[in-house]
Amino acid sequence: MARGDAEFTEFAAAGFHRLRRAAFLLTGNEQQAEDAAQAALVKTYAAWRRVRRQDPYAYARKVMVNHLKDQWRRPLREDAHDQVPDRPTGRDVAGDVTDQRWLLAGLTALADRERAVVVLRHYFDLSEKEVAAELGVAVGTVKSLNSRALTKLRVTLTPSDFAANGAA
Repeated sequence: MARGDAEFTEFAAAGFHRLRRAAFLLTGNEQQAEDAAQAALVKTYAAWRRVRRQDPYAYARKVMVNHLKDQWRRPLREDAHDQVPDRPTGRDVAGDVTDQRWLLAGLTALADRERAVVVLRHYFDLSEKEVAAELGVAVGTVKSLNSRALTKLRVTLTPSDFAANGAA
């Protein structure tokens, strides 16, 4: 094993779940989220020698967001099948998804760019300037997209949604 491989393995183990969760908030789809997180880690590994001394998580997050933006531009065509694939045994994510359904319902009502801004700004706690740099837009665009998105969420989500889920 190369010297940097052990470092990357440790980084990937620590960051994968957070990347997948963020991708899930961006897409609302568990499979797309896992694919995006894996794609981000693959590209991060390819650039590991260059990014390991900086902030590899920020690099992986940016790669993941760019990967998802590419998918939004060129949607992948999926073929329907009659049989549902077996789920691996282990932790059931259905309960976690159900608990967050109110948030996902609000996020899916947003446009792709609005959702990306909200997740980067409020889930990752990035500054407006950092979000603008990651999305390749002006800071003013981030501010207006965030304002518009939060207004939509306030209309979509009722106060009882927040109280029932401990967000009040």
